[in-house]
Amino acid sequence: MNNTQIAFVPDTSRQYAPCSSGSQTIMGTSMQIVAERLCEAVDLRAGSRVLDVAAGNGNTTLAAARRWCDVTSTDKNPAVFETSRKRAEAECLKIKFVEADAEKLPFPDQSYDVVLSAFGVMFAPDQEKAAAELVRVCKPGGSIGLANWTPNGFVGELFQTIGKYVAPSPSIESSTLWGTEWRLQELFAESATSIRSTKRAFTLRYRTPKQWIDVFRKAYPPMKRTFAALDHQHQTALISDLLDLMEDGNRSMDRTLVLPSEYLEVVIEIGTEA
Repeated sequence: MNNTQIAFVPDTSRQYAPCSSGSQTIMGTSMQIVAERLCEAVDLRAGSRVLDVAAGNGNTTLAAARRWCDVTSTDKNPAVFETSRKRAEAECLKIKFVEADAEKLPFPDQSYDVVLSAFGVMFAPDQEKAAAELVRVCKPGGSIGLANWTPNGFVGELFQTIGKYVAPSPSIESSTLWGTEWRLQELFAESATSIRSTKRAFTLRYRTPKQWIDVFRKAYPPMKRTFAALDHQHQTALISDLLDLMEDGNRSMDRTLVLPSEYLEVVIEIGTEA
């Protein structure tokens, strides 16, 4: 591959924006199990006020609402609420949707019993500001629950592969730092009475590795932007590298894709003096 990189400055105004095609729904809903696990990890109680930050297509929002919580779902791009609303209506769930930037949440201090984010807030450009906002809106004695990709899991390696073709902005810290215990200590230790983290794996299951590429290049913003920035020759090379990457982790033993991707499930208990 040509070693020349294309300078890449993330479009932070659309960092949570999905593709308008059905691929976003296919990709997102397949990960519902992560949200269900997260809601169990924070031990949600019926009637709790819950905030889902950078909610995307609403997996965590719906998981909390299914547990009879009073849920507010937020995202920087309100277009993503369309899918969430339809899913909520189908299940007769009442949810409040609010357009909101993770770095500047439009809610009073100590508004929520539990604050959640699955693969969402970790992509905020200013990690310190986003973490401070999660703490600010959480009640003393409340909990913050996160699901974050780790640097060494498949998605972390995916970002590294993409970085060979489209160089990340040097001014923005890697989002996968949220998937490390030491970074979480830096971000939350002053406000927390405890930070519990558990390494888990979400398994990508697709008909073939090529189908995964087809879905993610249309629906997953980092891949969508990368393919858009490359000419045909570099797109072909990237596809080859992605297939090699998946081959290393695919445990299907057939033509399908069964690929575990590590993430960190995190429960942060906020102190009474936060």
